Amino acid sequence: MPDLATSDDFLRGLLRKVKTVAVVGVSPNPARPSNEVFAFLLSRGYRLTGVNPALAGKTLLGAPCVGALKDLPEPVDMIDVFRNSAAVGDVVTEVLALDWRPLVIWMQLGVRNDAAAALAEAQGIEVVKDRCPKIEYGRLGLGRDARDQR
Repeated sequence: MPDLATSDDFLRGLLRKVKTVAVVGVSPNPARPSNEVFAFLLSRGYRLTGVNPALAGKTLLGAPCVGALKDLPEPVDMIDVFRNSAAVGDVVTEVLALDWRPLVIWMQLGVRNDAAAALAEAQGIEVVKDRCPKIEYGRLGLGRDARDQR
């Protein structure tokens, strides 16, 4: 049975529904994939917050940064994880300690933690593993701003 979170219809719908994103592990280095994806999502009209202790209180590409998910000023729709697979468990634990739930936890290319995913899914959070929203955005032909395409 195919994984719903990898179906094109599911991913397309998700990228249309999401409006706010916290990028865990974002880097200020433009050569890093996390920075490239951060810039791409900003250019598509998503509201982003970077999550990186070294960037807390600063801005990245005009978007605010915080040191931890608990420091987000408001709930977000998506948590995009640019950490290694072993660190995802800690990210999910941090998410579950919040008094709100995101729609989705998105693990970037090469990042997969099935135990952490199951924990998040048990709490009603969708999970995407080993995918990149920038790549999926283009592959699915979502255009300039997926959120405007109903």
